[in-house]
Amino acid sequence: MSTARTDRVLDPAVMTGFPPPPEQRWTLATWQQPPVNRWSFNHLREVLRTARVGRGSGPVRSLRPGEALDLSAITWQRGRHTGTVAGLLGVATEPEPDDPGTDAFVVLHDGAVVAGGSPGPFAAADRPHLLMSCGKAMIGALVGILVDRGALRLDVPVQSWIPELTDTGYADATVRHLLDMRSGIRFVDTGGAGSPARRLREAIGWTPPTHPDLPTSMYDLLATLSADRPHGGAFQYRSSETDLLGWLCERATGVRMPDLLGELLWAPLGAAQDLDAVVDPAGAVVVDGGFACTIGDLARFGQLLCDDGAVGDRQVVPAAWLADARAGGGDPTTAVDVAAAFAASQSAALFPGGAYRSHHWLPRADRGVLMSMGIHGQLLWVEPDRRLVVAVLSSWARPQPMSALHATFAAVDAIGTAVAQRS
Repeated sequence: MSTARTDRVLDPAVMTGFPPPPEQRWTLATWQQPPVNRWSFNHLREVLRTARVGRGSGPVRSLRPGEALDLSAITWQRGRHTGTVAGLLGVATEPEPDDPGTDAFVVLHDGAVVAGGSPGPFAAADRPHLLMSCGKAMIGALVGILVDRGALRLDVPVQSWIPELTDTGYADATVRHLLDMRSGIRFVDTGGAGSPARRLREAIGWTPPTHPDLPTSMYDLLATLSADRPHGGAFQYRSSETDLLGWLCERATGVRMPDLLGELLWAPLGAAQDLDAVVDPAGAVVVDGGFACTIGDLARFGQLLCDDGAVGDRQVVPAAWLADARAGGGDPTTAVDVAAAFAASQSAALFPGGAYRSHHWLPRADRGVLMSMGIHGQLLWVEPDRRLVVAVLSSWARPQPMSALHATFAAVDAIGTAVAQRS
């Protein structure tokens, strides 16, 4: 296993001293900005309200050691840019300029750890780290479990479970529309003061409030959203879809999200530690990006997906659900529809020929890759054909710099080629 560089220089001091001087302290306005985010992403419980998603009392899924990869000998290339995987992930013996801010990573091949490290200045293998939108796949998996149990139906309008949405834009949207982010809701994840996205973040307590009439819960805010096109059209990435799925899961089962997710997913997958979950003032879990876990537990979740949803003899997530996701729809008619919906979106340039299904990105539809990603460098790459799982947690200075994003994809592909060549 790779180890962290011993000569790594910390970013400008953050939260040091007893107490830290005012200029080093985080605020609600700065906790996502550099250099503060290098500390805050690894100390989420000290920044936002969090609940625990319990791991239960069952056995921890072992991450056994495998034949180590020499990441310094694996190079990635993107156009004219190239470098070593070790340099990009911050574990090169000598400092390299490529690392955009990696905190921790793990590479699994055939379920065994072949590379990993915690090079971030505040990271540690046993410290929970903010997942951002990388955690959305957990809600996709939870919905799959509930559909398999008959608690949810994909073709039923959400107002059937949540009457409060009857006169809103979401009224006749179905669970499938939300899973594939194909509703017609007027919502984009970026936006300044007054935008639905900003109001949602403020209602959660994620950013400083600027509106005197702000709802006291994100569920209240979801009930104010309107539609500007029919449901079922082109893909458009909306975190509001994930939050609504969380609300649906609670209403359909009568169980609060921390208990529901713990019982059906987090405990059965064999997590080593509880999952942290940001909650809003009304106690609703911010499922669109508010989870935090250790790098090892993120890798364990990835391995669950790689193993068709099973842990040993226990089927946790329905295998057919994951097969449908990897196929982009499961049958030729639906697959073409999903691919066309993605091709018509603004995200098509990021993954040409890709798709989005059941809260998974499909960046390499030809290889059945399931991917989750979050801003500031969070990544989970699951590639069953190569028996490969790559989990990366970061605190990049910018939310989603394309150069760092594409370099990371190239590095993951280079890792996959390396493990395939020696199999």
